[in-house]
Amino acid sequence: MYKEMYYHLFNAITDAMKLMSQERFSEAFHLLENAQRATEEIYLDGEET
Repeated sequence: MYKEMYYHLFNAITDAMKLMSQERFSEAFHLLENAQRATEEIYLDGEET
């Protein structure tokens, strides 16, 4: 579970950094928000098992 969370966040951060380097800050913000939600879901789903 933690490995999946790490890879998901790492990829989102990398993508957000690329967007920020292109001054696409709003898109980067939303990408990180979505990654945070998805990672929380992975964590919560893992707690239920």
